[in-house]
Amino acid sequence: MDPAGLTLKLLLVGDSAVGKSSLLRRFTDGAFEPSLKPTIGVDFRVKKMVVDGHAVQLAIWDTAGQERFRTLTPSYYRGAQGVVLGLEGWLKELEIYTSKSNTVKMLVGNKTDKPDREVERKEGLQFARKRSLLFIETSAKTQDGVQHAFEELVLKILQTPGLWDKSTEKRGVRLVESSAQQSKSLCGSYCPLT
Repeated sequence: MDPAGLTLKLLLVGDSAVGKSSLLRRFTDGAFEPSLKPTIGVDFRVKKMVVDGHAVQLAIWDTAGQERFRTLTPSYYRGAQGVVLGLEGWLKELEIYTSKSNTVKMLVGNKTDKPDREVERKEGLQFARKRSLLFIETSAKTQDGVQHAFEELVLKILQTPGLWDKSTEKRGVRLVESSAQQSKSLCGSYCPLT
């Protein structure tokens, strides 16, 4: 299946006030508003882009970071092919609720324009490497790295066909048996589910 015309579901998750909504607005609208109100529940934006010669549409879910909205978040994980996230608690939640084990995860160090950074680049990079996450630094305010972050995420998804190509999905169960039992098997090592 060719990824042209493909819609990818991306999530933005993380603590309140880390800049998720600012990052999304900068990416989708090219705008920056210094005093955005906290997201209530979830915000949703669509953005079309071309990555590595493939036209894709991104359905981006911006989730609220406040604790009182955390119960809404699990249902949004389902079917996500990519997630932009912050902090370890969110990573654990992602592992619990995501329906795809190969979902592409990217840690974004936002607000790099601030002189008093909360997390230094080296610390973010080490955190990401230890957990096999993509890592990029951005500033929604100056626009640095914003486009690149989403392009990298989509590129990695496109390089993982099992996330978007329905023809690569298995329609059966692979059974592993000892060689003595294989001769007694009714369907060999691959049994259709239908």
